[in-house]
Amino acid sequence: MPQFIIDLAFGNFVKGLSEFGYEQGRNIDIIRRTDIFRDRVPSIEEMVALLKPDIIAVPATLEAVAARKATSTIPIVCPALADAVHLGLIASEARPGGNVTGIEPYIAGLPTKQIELAREIVPKARRVGLLTNMNDPKGPPQVGDLRAACGALSLSVVEADASTAQDIPNALAALANEKVDVAVVLQTSLLLNMSEQIGAIALEKRLPTVFGYREHVVHGGLVSYGVDLRWCYRRAGYFVDKILRGAHPGDLPIEFPSKLWLAVNLKTAKALDVAVPPGLLARTDEVIE
Repeated sequence: MPQFIIDLAFGNFVKGLSEFGYEQGRNIDIIRRTDIFRDRVPSIEEMVALLKPDIIAVPATLEAVAARKATSTIPIVCPALADAVHLGLIASEARPGGNVTGIEPYIAGLPTKQIELAREIVPKARRVGLLTNMNDPKGPPQVGDLRAACGALSLSVVEADASTAQDIPNALAALANEKVDVAVVLQTSLLLNMSEQIGAIALEKRLPTVFGYREHVVHGGLVSYGVDLRWCYRRAGYFVDKILRGAHPGDLPIEFPSKLWLAVNLKTAKALDVAVPPGLLARTDEVIE
């Protein structure tokens, strides 16, 4: 796992706990899976059996599914849930009902905004490429929404799926070969982990690319608009605090971020000969130069 992902998830989670007065080694003991053994990382099921923790904090949906299979009683907090009702993790967003709760970082209407952003960056765009990751539960809902958003603007869609990290170079090459005008990269764990590679290949292929997570733009992507994952992981501390104070996870509603984050990488824009509109820059939350 890239170091920036560890810092993003674990670092912000610890910051979130500190906002509620928790300090590692003083009044809380945080044990990561990587800390249990020197020579290997145990499965989530093995970790649960070994530690019998008071709470399990997981970074994303796939890990939440594994944790839920391991226990139906220990509270599970996930700051990046997706499709949780369909996967059987919760009964409903308003009242989860079981032992899983947390944050859903995917907001309805976001794909439309991302496609509008793509048109703002590349006004003459007619063909939109989608770098998908359909193995992730967050993938299919996003693809459906992005297709609909493109259809509403009479834009044609070209899709290339990356089920593994090894698929990413060929998928991006396929989009470039199809001569898409701009590409949108889905918000999934795999694609986030590979943000440096995606940014480098997109630049090599001279492919203007829109993302949902700012971390892509930090690592060379052109522009992003979406949820600030730093907030999501910090907010997980709120759920941990509530549970440690006696709340049942099934009674804690799933939360949705209210603030979306717009980031632009001007160095990448210059390399791609993309003129970032002044109006876009004026409303940008983060400019990387």
